[in-house]
Amino acid sequence: MKFAKLKNQLDLCIDQKNLRHSEQRYIILKALWEESDKHLSAEEIYDRVKQDEDIGIATVYRALKLFKSCNICKELRFNQNVSRYEIKYGTEHHDHLICVNCGKYIEVVDSKIEALQEQIAENHDFLLQNHKMELYGLCKKCQQEM
Repeated sequence: MKFAKLKNQLDLCIDQKNLRHSEQRYIILKALWEESDKHLSAEEIYDRVKQDEDIGIATVYRALKLFKSCNICKELRFNQNVSRYEIKYGTEHHDHLICVNCGKYIEVVDSKIEALQEQIAENHDFLLQNHKMELYGLCKKCQQEM
């Protein structure tokens, strides 16, 4: 997905919420988008944008809250005390394998698992609206080090 599409989605949401457009939000969004494969924390995003003296850590947290409310990103907590963020808008659903030793995560897309989850919901007359699957274990590197 191109950054322009993501920025347009943010602009639409800002207009709907009657908020003002700010360059700081675009800078924060771009930092999140450019590192979208890394699931950054708010502090890591702040480290990437702090050279702009007009952006403080509170601004990053407010922007992330706005992005979540606009369905642009989602907050992830991988069995840690740190929230991580990933771009949601325009991306394919995926699940995560998370190493309990080093914190590494692997994104997984499996159509058979998705179909099974939908079938389970249907079998229980349950209207599935959203889901996440996180599997915790040891990555290959951590297994070899044990």
